[in-house]
Amino acid sequence: MDAIDRAIINTLQGDLPVCERPYLEAAQRIGIGEDELLARLTSLLERKVLTRIGPLYQIERMGGAFTLAALSAPQATYDQIAEKVNALPEVAHNYAREHALNMWFVVATETPQQIDAVIEQIERETGCEVFNFPKSREYFVELKLKVAP
Repeated sequence: MDAIDRAIINTLQGDLPVCERPYLEAAQRIGIGEDELLARLTSLLERKVLTRIGPLYQIERMGGAFTLAALSAPQATYDQIAEKVNALPEVAHNYAREHALNMWFVVATETPQQIDAVIEQIERETGCEVFNFPKSREYFVELKLKVAP
């Protein structure tokens, strides 16, 4: 990464303008053109320096729901179970853990009632019991990591 890439990451964390042309406005703050900003963001994503660019939503305020879930997948079939879990559009991301519950994932749905249906589908398709860990309280922790030279 060069100095401009670092400036892009440092500038856009939590501060992408909400306007008709957010990338133009952001590019002007950085001191580059909109096309260059978009090309560099594409490159950062392709090189896996960034994994995503986009907003974070409070899904409950939009009528949806999400939950953290986990299951215990046998090592011999772990990859096949992960493929089945990850194939569902409601599964946002999935993490392997060194624990009895070795597969943790987030289920996000359009309505709260769909959470149970997705969990039941995962149990049917994988043969594994799914443990649901809905949030009981929400905390806002803003984490911005400055990318240093």
